[in-house]
Amino acid sequence: MGAIKVHEFTTVDGVVDVPMWTVDYGFPDDLSESIGALTGAASGILLGRTTFEMFAPAWSTRTVEDDPGAPFFNDTRKHVVSATLADAESVWRNSGVLGGYDAGRIRELKEREDGDLYVSGSATLVRALLADGLVDELHLYVYPLAVGTGIRLFPDGAPRTPMSLLGAEALSNGVAHLSYGPAAG
Repeated sequence: MGAIKVHEFTTVDGVVDVPMWTVDYGFPDDLSESIGALTGAASGILLGRTTFEMFAPAWSTRTVEDDPGAPFFNDTRKHVVSATLADAESVWRNSGVLGGYDAGRIRELKEREDGDLYVSGSATLVRALLADGLVDELHLYVYPLAVGTGIRLFPDGAPRTPMSLLGAEALSNGVAHLSYGPAAG
């Protein structure tokens, strides 16, 4: 059985909306290695429909020459949580639709995986996974800016979600990588 490991790019004010602001900070080797550690243990990718629809055109035509992460995103099995998407395979190879969010179905998928399930973005899906105790590791890459508005992983009115700090590291571009797991006992 694998773990569900979530990766989010966020601002100091908690915005995870389409992170175009990350471009200003580059993608240095230590950031690449940190994310590579998450994807390296993954045998599957779990995505919400919106993130899938953003990732598919961006990644499906990339090669390793374009981006060293391209083989992972293109060759790894992608599981899309969506009640409205009918066909993912014709959009991006190695993709399938799980159907609408169902914690039991995701638990079964997690138990079937030989490796971890990697989640990137997918704020709505991640909120549900957190609420159902399905996230084993939450990796927040906190960029040193506040943008004021946008989708937040933990919006106003969200339930209290205690966690345990697993690690913290400062990256060369000023980004803080914070990793959390379920709250201790």
